[in-house]
Amino acid sequence: MPASPPETRASLILRLQNAEDAAAWDQFVELYGPVVYRSARGRGLQAADAENLVQEVLLAVMQSVSKWLLRDDRGSFRAWLLRIARNEVVNMLTLRATRSLGEDGDDALRKIRDLPVVDEISELVDLEYRRAVFRWAAERVQQAIAPRTWQAFWLTHVEGLSVEQAATQLGTRPGNIHFGRSRVMARIRQLVGQYEERNV
Repeated sequence: MPASPPETRASLILRLQNAEDAAAWDQFVELYGPVVYRSARGRGLQAADAENLVQEVLLAVMQSVSKWLLRDDRGSFRAWLLRIARNEVVNMLTLRATRSLGEDGDDALRKIRDLPVVDEISELVDLEYRRAVFRWAAERVQQAIAPRTWQAFWLTHVEGLSVEQAATQLGTRPGNIHFGRSRVMARIRQLVGQYEERNV
């Protein structure tokens, strides 16, 4: 991801109307491509199918972003993107389930019955989106602080070590671990909050 904060969704979406604006599309794909991909894999799609789904979502966004911007009732970008991703996942799963109707109709019908509930797909895409924004913020914080401060955060918040264990591993006092990880979390929350304020 680029070192500078991402543009607001509003300005990015306006730029997405131009299919030849490579920088805008690169930014969009960088943030949302992995979100859609991991959501698809979480629904059981094979890697190749998940990659195809990402392309389908991008194509759907490209084809409909101009119309969406003209709508008075368009709602938030996030809801719109979730709806596109959810619809494409359902389409792909339905297509995959019905491909084998000629060979084994019962198996295909069972697959269709087992399709995930729409809300479940939305929750998965939303979770992956939040993870992507967290990773974006965490990368920026990591670049801006001392490596030991980052390690204090990582060991306790990500790897699950106790403050005492992290202090022993880093050869420092527990108070330094508390201070370091608090600083990192505060900065990550601040960046995520700023991003969300601009982009809801």
